[in-house]
Amino acid sequence: MSQDTAVGLIPVTVARIDDVTPEIRTLRLSAEDGHYLPGFSGGSHITVGIDLDGDTHLRNAYSLMSSPYDTSHYDIAVRRMESGRGGSRFMHQLRPGDRLGISPPVNLFPIQIHGKLHVFLVGGIGITPVFPQVEELERAGAAFEVHVSCRTPADAVLAHRLADRFGKRVHLRYTRTEGRPDFEAILARRPLGSHAYICGPSTMIADARAAARRLGWSDSHVHFEQFVEQKSGKPFDLVLARSGITLRVPAQVSPLEVLEANGISIPYLCRGGACGQCETRILRTDCAIEHHDVWLSEAAKACNSHFMPCISRADGGTLVVDL
Repeated sequence: MSQDTAVGLIPVTVARIDDVTPEIRTLRLSAEDGHYLPGFSGGSHITVGIDLDGDTHLRNAYSLMSSPYDTSHYDIAVRRMESGRGGSRFMHQLRPGDRLGISPPVNLFPIQIHGKLHVFLVGGIGITPVFPQVEELERAGAAFEVHVSCRTPADAVLAHRLADRFGKRVHLRYTRTEGRPDFEAILARRPLGSHAYICGPSTMIADARAAARRLGWSDSHVHFEQFVEQKSGKPFDLVLARSGITLRVPAQVSPLEVLEANGISIPYLCRGGACGQCETRILRTDCAIEHHDVWLSEAAKACNSHFMPCISRADGGTLVVDL
């Protein structure tokens, strides 16, 4: 399987694949020209260009889990989502030697290196950014602990790899037999200046943040990363009012991906409805807006005055935006 590299993406080759579980595989990506890849810090992610066919071009975001001190390659982990748009299924069909295009790394989930203590609350595939984050903390001599929740021992292969490297600082919990973690108990009585980092399913993130608030943690000391799963929907027409261009958005492709495929650039960082960079003003619409982001408030979503084209879409019909 081979793909032409899209404009603006770095050409890489799949150097190694490890099927960790039936649902999760790790991929090692190396620069096609043999050079080092751009540097990054713990918590960074890249986007991967995915061509499902001649007309469907996706870009999926994946956290980097390799060492930030060795950029001869990047390692990512991909969880197969049968109900998704097809991007993860594509990534699970790749073989060593296949070519891809990736973006340079972006970090929306950095560690606060001068914190007194660093407490990580992690669920499932959310463990991936923690590998480089705690490696940086260990090199800096900083205090940290990682609390990982997995359904069963069979789902905990990556967690065991983390524990093998960082020992008793990694605490593992199997939710199917031990139940959900008590976030208040984990976060209580921490020294002033501690920081918490949360990454995992949306419900876990919401519960952990709520527990931190109840304990009086400052929002500035509670960090989280949440990439909302891209969803399919009804095709619709996207009208760019300033340029007079009308674009058809297919069911499985986001408005941002359609804009890019037509050579139209707008700002973005996360591509998952979290950073707010691509927020776009809606001028009018004859259909409902499906807001899937975590950036806009519920009140803003109800007004339908803005939307996030990286993750949200119209429910059929025509959407006119200020572009």
